[in-house]
Amino acid sequence: MADINFNSNNPKTEIPAYFKVINDIIFMGGTFTDDLDNLKKLSVWLHDHIPGGPGLSKPSEEALRLMLAGKGGVCSDMAQIFNNFCVLNDLEIREWGTTRAPFDPVYGGHSFNEVFCKELDQWVMVDVYYCLLFYSETQKPLSVMEFFDAQRRGNSISVECFKEGMRVDDMALERNYFQKSTIPFLICNYSNRTYDRCLKLAPKIVPVFVIHFWIYLLRKSYYYLFPLDRFQRIFS
Repeated sequence: MADINFNSNNPKTEIPAYFKVINDIIFMGGTFTDDLDNLKKLSVWLHDHIPGGPGLSKPSEEALRLMLAGKGGVCSDMAQIFNNFCVLNDLEIREWGTTRAPFDPVYGGHSFNEVFCKELDQWVMVDVYYCLLFYSETQKPLSVMEFFDAQRRGNSISVECFKEGMRVDDMALERNYFQKSTIPFLICNYSNRTYDRCLKLAPKIVPVFVIHFWIYLLRKSYYYLFPLDRFQRIFS
């Protein structure tokens, strides 16, 4: 996992221009010295300006415009646009998801991120959708692997909602993170440029699921890595 991140396949020069416009608004007063402060600033601004709504299968720039207009945005949409903003701010970023083992059709899964904070010299797990960070017993920010290791061992984990005036959603925490059957997976090899191009051109001709299948056949699709569990466990 050491070399896996979103930045590798998505250079700053390929991030759509509208993200740069919004990023200048977010950091109008300048960026912070610490990466942790910058990821908090990004998360809070996005949460303040995106009310959420139905899921979107749109090119990233169109998705961002719709989300800011209050016309959509679930956790996976938020995690994906957060990826692009992190690239613009030289933050090394990963996107994660969760499912259940055995597979639970009622549980739709959840998406969140992980950012490498240079001042801490470590990956830090962050949930942009709920503005959450996770800490060990010693109040050390946890990476995704550290979180799920602690969760499975039954170690104490504290949760911080870093948006002022916002409360931790305990039901969402239990549903997405603290169920013992929860399995994390890392989203790898995602090319924002590839999916943007295909989603711009093809929806007029074929359904979105066909587009994803085409990209898979061309061997340019993303894939899931299950670092803690064999994926077969989901279907056992």
